[in-house]
Amino acid sequence: MAREIKVLKTMEEDGTLYRNELLGTVESLIPNPYNSCHAADLLELPNGDMLCCWFAGSDEGNADISIAVSRLKAGESQWGMPEIVSDDKERSEQNPSLFLTPEGEVWLMYTAQISRSAMPGKESLQSTAEIRRKISKDNGYTWGKTETIFGREGSFCRQKIQVLSNGRWLFGNWICFDDDTHYGSDITVVQISDDKGKTWRGVEIPGSRGRVHANLIEMEPGKLIALFRSRSADNIYISHSEDWGDTWSEPVRTELPNNNSSISAVKLHSGAVAVVYNPIRANDDPSLTVWPRLRCPVAVAISDDGGQTWPYIRLAEPGDGFLGESNSVNNRRYEYPVMMQAKDGSIHIAYSYADRRCVKYVVVTEEWVRGGKTEKEGELNPTA
Repeated sequence: MAREIKVLKTMEEDGTLYRNELLGTVESLIPNPYNSCHAADLLELPNGDMLCCWFAGSDEGNADISIAVSRLKAGESQWGMPEIVSDDKERSEQNPSLFLTPEGEVWLMYTAQISRSAMPGKESLQSTAEIRRKISKDNGYTWGKTETIFGREGSFCRQKIQVLSNGRWLFGNWICFDDDTHYGSDITVVQISDDKGKTWRGVEIPGSRGRVHANLIEMEPGKLIALFRSRSADNIYISHSEDWGDTWSEPVRTELPNNNSSISAVKLHSGAVAVVYNPIRANDDPSLTVWPRLRCPVAVAISDDGGQTWPYIRLAEPGDGFLGESNSVNNRRYEYPVMMQAKDGSIHIAYSYADRRCVKYVVVTEEWVRGGKTEKEGELNPTA
C-alpha cells in the first residue's frame, strides 16, 4: 500500500508573511513584477510601517533599472506591490538605502550610472556612477525631486547614513575606477557631515583598496568600527576609528569568510554586533580580485567583543543545499543581505532571492541566532 505523503506548502510570491515553524522564523517573498531585482534595504518608520527598497528592471546596468519601494503596514501581514520611485531613463539606478533623519524625513540614497546601451562592449559602468537622493516628507508615500549629492565619478554606496552620538552624520562610500582590475582597485571613502547633511567632506580609509561596502558602527561615543566586503573573496575585513570617523586604521581580516558579495552589520540593542553575509570564501591572496559565482547560503553572526570573535552563527537561508566543488554551482544565488533591528528588538533581514527573482524578507531575534528561544515560544511577533 502506498504511503500518503503530505506536501509542504511553499511560499507564494505575494508578500504574505509565513511562519517557518521548522526554523522558528517569519518569512515572506515580496512581490516583484520585474524581470530582476537586487540590493534591498529596510527601514522601520515611526508609525510602525516597514519600507523595503531595491533596484528592479530587466538586468543590472540597463537603462530601465530603477528604484522600487514596497510597504508592510503596521499590524498587517502582507507586503504591498512595489512602486517605481526613481525616474532616469538614461542611467541605471542601483544600490538604494533608506535613511530616517532626526526630523522625520526619509532620504532615499542610490547610485546612477551610464547604462550599458550607451557604451556597448563595457561589461559594467560603475566607474561612471554618481550618488543621488530623493526625499519623502510623508513616510515614503511620495518623493521629491532627484538631486545629485556626490558627483565624483565612480561614487558608489550601499549602507545607510549613520548618526553618531554627538550628532555627526557618516555615510560609507567607495570609488570605482575604470581600469583592468574589475573593481579590485576600489577604495573606501567615509563621507562626514557636521551640519545634518548640508555639506560633506570625504575621508579615505588607508589601505582600503579592494575593501568596500563599509558598514559603520559606533561602539562607544566616538569609537567606531567598519566592516567591509572584500574584492578578494577571502574574508570580511574590519577597521577602527577612535575620533568620530576622522581617521581610520587599515582594514584587517576578521575570521568571517566573504565571497566578494555585500554584507550588512548593525549594533544590536544588547550592545553586540550582528552581521548577515554569505559564509563563503574562494581565495586566500588579499592582492587578487576574485568573483566567485557562489552566493549561498545566508548566515547571521554575532560578536560580543566588537568584531574580534564571532562565536554565534546561524543560517537564515540554507538555499538549495548543494555542497562540494561541482555541486556548489547548482545553488541559486541568495545575495546582498541587509539587516536592521526594530524598536521591539526583532531583527529584520532582506536579500535577493533565487537568482534575483524577488526579495525575501526574514524576521528573527538575537536569541534565535544564539540558539535560545524560537518564534514558537513567543519571542517573535512582527505584525504587532
